[in-house]
Amino acid sequence: MSKYKVIVYVPVEEADKIRQVMGEAGGGKIGNYDFCSFSVRGVGRFRPLAGANPTIGEVGKLEEVEEERIETVVGEAYLKDLIERVRAAHPYEEPVINVTKLHEI
Repeated sequence: MSKYKVIVYVPVEEADKIRQVMGEAGGGKIGNYDFCSFSVRGVGRFRPLAGANPTIGEVGKLEEVEEERIETVVGEAYLKDLIERVRAAHPYEEPVINVTKLHEI
């Protein structure tokens, strides 16, 4: 079964919730462990455009938010469900979710 790395950017105060959702959806299973993830903090920047409904900030104004980058792995069988659950739980209108297929060595 193929594995994927999933990376999600989320405001710091929502990070624990998103990690929980990812683990419950099958993310982070490595050997005899589950809910495995890695996080690093940084600053996300964006400007909502006309038609946006921003959770944080105002249309037309640049915004900076302290965010966590959360990384986990997930098997192919759980990938679609994990992404759907993260989108449903994420506070942003347009969450950034990166997915990369991992190669077996």
